[in-house]
Amino acid sequence: MRRLWYPIIFCEHSRMSSPYYEIVQLSDGEIALQRSDADEESEPLVRITFSEEVKFFLQEQYVDVAKAMINTGIRAVGQLQDGEEIESDEDEMLSRTVH
Repeated sequence: MRRLWYPIIFCEHSRMSSPYYEIVQLSDGEIALQRSDADEESEPLVRITFSEEVKFFLQEQYVDVAKAMINTGIRAVGQLQDGEEIESDEDEMLSRTVH
């Protein structure tokens, strides 16, 4: 397992046992979110897997994409716990025309 960045993520809205999380790259190449106090046997909270085709296309940037996906998810959880609606670009995406 390889830690991908510091500082460790702090999620102030969390009602889970630990407010401290980290993004790691697992030995199989998956990117994962786990509690910072997790041991090697603990199941990650979230796993993101990219196909080989996507990894080839993104090169090393697939790690940055995974980080962005996890951070967006953490923000969404915070919004839900605060009783807010999740901000979404869905309406904008539906109105776009793909050529």
